[in-house]
Amino acid sequence: MTSPMYSQYANEYAQAITSNVYNALLERPSMLAMLPDLQEKSILDLGCGPGAYAEHFLNQGASVTAADISAKMVKMIQERLGERLTAYVADLNHGLPQEQDSSYDLVICPLVIHYIEDLNHLFDDIRRVLKGGGSFFFSTHHPLADFEASPSGNYFSRELIIEEWDTIGYPVQVQFYRRSLTELFNTIASAGLYVATLSEGCPSEAMKDISPGSYDYLSKNPNFLFIECKVVA
Repeated sequence: MTSPMYSQYANEYAQAITSNVYNALLERPSMLAMLPDLQEKSILDLGCGPGAYAEHFLNQGASVTAADISAKMVKMIQERLGERLTAYVADLNHGLPQEQDSSYDLVICPLVIHYIEDLNHLFDDIRRVLKGGGSFFFSTHHPLADFEASPSGNYFSRELIIEEWDTIGYPVQVQFYRRSLTELFNTIASAGLYVATLSEGCPSEAMKDISPGSYDYLSKNPNFLFIECKVVA
């Protein structure tokens, strides 16, 4: 089941992430800085949300298929981008059963995998749908940042975290999983992938003026993790 943040409050969320600190001024610029030339690339956008990434990919000359667990988000991206892309509802806990082998140059999954308890099925399917030489890019919560919310104090234990976030201007309950780097890297390796690039992100210079306190904090403390995976030869 999707969080109310992305279903009941989908419109508010879509508006908030156009200019907020964590999505617009930290996560998206950090992820986009990692991506190669997108011209004529086939891209699978997993956890597409309202379409901020998909619109960028299309404007760069890519062909895009987008998927999200929230039917409201899928409707929103269809209304926003129409026939320029293919979009459908998908629960990534069950992998990618609708996708064919060796179909995509790039798979992009921004800030999604921490909502999935067991990543093995999804990562196996991402490996399957990538073309030779393709890349899987994803961002997720930094394990050190999430560990501060651990109920057990055991860093190596995968745990369900329940918090209230004020992303949309008032508190909404969100549930996600925290996991160690060891578990994450083992899952990548077991899927036949390897880490080609790793980044811990960098706040946009625009954040200095909009939220100097956030800029100072996020310049000194990890918050997200950005990884490019490629297929083991």
